[in-house]
Amino acid sequence: MKKLIPTIVQDYKSKAVYMLGYSSAKSLKRTKITGYVWFWSRSRKKLWMKGEESGNKLKVKEIYFDCDQDALLIKVLLEGINVCHTGNLSCFFNLIK
Repeated sequence: MKKLIPTIVQDYKSKAVYMLGYSSAKSLKRTKITGYVWFWSRSRKKLWMKGEESGNKLKVKEIYFDCDQDALLIKVLLEGINVCHTGNLSCFFNLIK
């Protein structure tokens, strides 16, 4: 993959941060076309839609570039019960003390 863009996923209503993934030009295009969040899987080396296996899909409401246009923020509505593969709502649940 040529260039991956760090992509933060945030709940549209609550503003909770759900996860960080990596988008490519192709995954961003597919996200815009389908209305659901797609990423580039670094481990599988292919495009994947978040929730394609779990059913916990992320419906896109808004997409933003940051000021340098080298990171994305995608605001979503969660269609399901959680985002993290561990069963937690968010991937950010490990508090560093």
